[in-house]
Amino acid sequence: MEFGRLPNPRAAQALVDYLKSRGIECRLAADENAVVLLVVNGSDYPAAKAEFDYFVQHPTDDKYLAASWETGTTSANLDYGAPGLALLSRFVTAAGPLTLIIFAACMLVYGALNLGFASQTYELLSFFGATGPMNTSEVWRVFTPSLLHFSLMHISFNLLWWWYLGGKIETRIGTAPLLILLLVAGTLPNVLQYFVSGPNFGGLSGVVYAVAGYTWIMGVRKPAAGIGLPASYMGFMVIWLVLGFFDILGLSMANGAHLGGLAVGLLQGLWDSRRR
Repeated sequence: MEFGRLPNPRAAQALVDYLKSRGIECRLAADENAVVLLVVNGSDYPAAKAEFDYFVQHPTDDKYLAASWETGTTSANLDYGAPGLALLSRFVTAAGPLTLIIFAACMLVYGALNLGFASQTYELLSFFGATGPMNTSEVWRVFTPSLLHFSLMHISFNLLWWWYLGGKIETRIGTAPLLILLLVAGTLPNVLQYFVSGPNFGGLSGVVYAVAGYTWIMGVRKPAAGIGLPASYMGFMVIWLVLGFFDILGLSMANGAHLGGLAVGLLQGLWDSRRR
């Protein structure tokens, strides 16, 4: 019995894998312009149809990806397309435009720092007074240090969390809350870091701690919003923050920005969970 149609075979398989994990047997059939989803037992139709309606509204819900890993098989005979395109599609659909713009901006700045334009890029984007006399008319400098990354590990860590958590916030709650987090956590913690260690710092870490704190508190106080961060992940972030203050790891870490960003995320999460 047909309970829905989807244009993307990969999406259809993800839904079928999830339904299988719930004890609902389904199969796929190819049609000219779509993939037809069929339930094997008619008694399962109401549950399958209800899940299909939810899936159409929330196709990136993590429960579908988890089910594919747990129960998915390679027995389907449908053409899933090129793996590289599927990976790119997943990367784009799991994030919104703001998430992707900041991701790209950080990558471009990192490329400029490592392809012969390091001094010019740092002079342009660093915090007030990092490369010369302080000029407070260059207002962009309160934010642009957030785009600077100085190692592959540094940018990989920050952008992975930014894409994963920022993407969740933007696709499930909206661009506006993420933009507020970005602007506030990308500026005020930089000011705090300046007073802690001076003007020579950079990285999106303050914003990353903000989106982590926001996602965690929203998951605890407002789970209906559709985002959340497991306590173990949040614990890891806090431990990483604390270790930075003791210089155990031998890394130069923007501890002031981390702490300030976390405070921003928690406060905004408390506010948004109260009124949503």
